[in-house]
Amino acid sequence: MEKYSLMSMAELQQEVADLKVKAQKAEQMGMINEFAVHERKMLLAQAYLLSPDDFQAGEKYQINDSEDVFLIDYLNGVFAWGYRNANSGKEAVPISLLGRRIT
Repeated sequence: MEKYSLMSMAELQQEVADLKVKAQKAEQMGMINEFAVHERKMLLAQAYLLSPDDFQAGEKYQINDSEDVFLIDYLNGVFAWGYRNANSGKEAVPISLLGRRIT
């Protein structure tokens, strides 16, 4: 497997599509752990399809498919480092996990 950072946009899009199919098959077969692995890989590949410049340190973002809010402390590549719900420890999340900016 090639590193996501070295893949073209087309290769990344194909990887996301392939992982989605694998995740669906694993879910249908009841293989929850395998499903989770494919989902996480898909989130990471999707992060490389986004521009880190679209996310700003000091801003809050809704976490996709969640009520949680993420406050970005800083960005490192396609990972946002910060705090979930402002009362947790610092963690890193792929930027593909972040949704709309909260003003």
